[in-house]
Amino acid sequence: MSTEIKVPVLPESVADASVATWHVSVGDKVSRDQNLVDIETDKVVLEVVAPHDGVITEISQEEGATVLGDQVIGLIGDADAAAPSEDAKSEAAPASDKQDNAPVAPSAPASEGKEVDIKVPVLPESVADATVATWHVQPGDAVSRDQNLVDIETDKVVLEVVAQEDGIMGEIIHAEGDTVLGEQVIGKVQAGGVAAAPAAKSDAAPAAEASDSSDVLTPSVRRLIAEKGLDAAKIKGTGKNGRVTKEDVDTFLKAPAPAAKKAEVSAPVAPMGDRTQKRVPMTRLRKTIATRLLEAKNSTAMLTTFNEVNMEPIMSLRKQYQEVFEKRHGIRLGFMSFYVKAVTEALKRFPDVNASIDGDDIVYHNYFDISIAVSTPRGLVTPVLKDCDKLSVAEIEKGIRELALKGRDGKLTLADMTGGNFTITNGGVFGSLLSTPIINLPQSSILGMHKIQDRPMAVNGKVEILPMMYLALSYDHRIIDGKESVGFLVTIKELLEDPTRLLLDV
Repeated sequence: MSTEIKVPVLPESVADASVATWHVSVGDKVSRDQNLVDIETDKVVLEVVAPHDGVITEISQEEGATVLGDQVIGLIGDADAAAPSEDAKSEAAPASDKQDNAPVAPSAPASEGKEVDIKVPVLPESVADATVATWHVQPGDAVSRDQNLVDIETDKVVLEVVAQEDGIMGEIIHAEGDTVLGEQVIGKVQAGGVAAAPAAKSDAAPAAEASDSSDVLTPSVRRLIAEKGLDAAKIKGTGKNGRVTKEDVDTFLKAPAPAAKKAEVSAPVAPMGDRTQKRVPMTRLRKTIATRLLEAKNSTAMLTTFNEVNMEPIMSLRKQYQEVFEKRHGIRLGFMSFYVKAVTEALKRFPDVNASIDGDDIVYHNYFDISIAVSTPRGLVTPVLKDCDKLSVAEIEKGIRELALKGRDGKLTLADMTGGNFTITNGGVFGSLLSTPIINLPQSSILGMHKIQDRPMAVNGKVEILPMMYLALSYDHRIIDGKESVGFLVTIKELLEDPTRLLLDV
């Protein structure tokens, strides 16, 4: 019996999606809650997980394929469909054991090599210090050149520190959670060292599985582990190659008290029967977001003005040219490119909205760098798409896709996050119908897009059902007057309802 692997239900503001990455192949065994495939929309990447244990029997939509909500993209068969049974494996085991138990040196010590410092990367002048976020290796582990050893978290981005040479992980000087400075030594690697040979393969297997599982945690499992304040290395994975699944995390949480106590990395849990609580420290990014949002509320005269836009013209345009656009440019035609184009044109007409306050001065910008709010496993970030006035629709789509993928994978750099004159945030992909976005300082305004929803509208004295979307512009009243804010929003409405205006500049 087969179970269908389907694309998640997409919000109404998202017409279609792409198959981004398959994490499994036909014939692979999978376990419940294992991430099978990433589905990419205009703004977010959705995970499709296995509903039960089984084996992948078919992949009908390959990576890069354009798919619709609820579309079948593969099949999962019963676990029995997988190759060699456990009995067959047990019969074959003696032969392999004989090979594994061939004469070897009895656990020779690691060979010595030159000692190489593991240093914090050089931090930009605007970043005073950083935090050791996650060590991916432990003393004694074999490491290879360019392998990620540790993540260093700053206020905005996570920096990876990779091994300079092959060798053995030595001393860890600064543990996770320590505050460190640029170029500070945080650990050592014995370059050219060789890991000690294991006494028996069966003894080494659990350690290898734990190491593998820590490297292949899915974003959803990583978030769950962070929320519960657990140590991923102490959770036994039952998925493919020792992968830790959501079910493994749940099992670990339900373990007897002694095991649970070992996993605590934050303040003790106050026992209240079935009602418990756990205190988990904020990440640097979350603390920075909280500080900046509070500062924006307290230091600006922020107001929000609203309008609504009929999305029928753009939806019809996308439907008509989607296939030929993707064939020519190698990327899907989404909504965000229209939003960016409309905002850029409106900023040209209303320079006050493209300005910012610096002390007692107003700084007017003659360039158009748009911040795009992107949801990542670490929180909401706003990478910048630069010189939008010089980009084509295809270049905008490719730029947004690149930023979204870098955000998902934790690869955003400080250069990606620096600058920005205006921010666009699209809560519609999550189903938001209306909101009042908070200004992204030092910018003076932010545009909120929302869910596209069919509503009865009066058109020429008749009631018609149209796909409508609310627009929300939050702005700093110290620099932008009501006339400019309303005019700016109306301009965006007109450009979106008649995309021809973007070509004719009218």
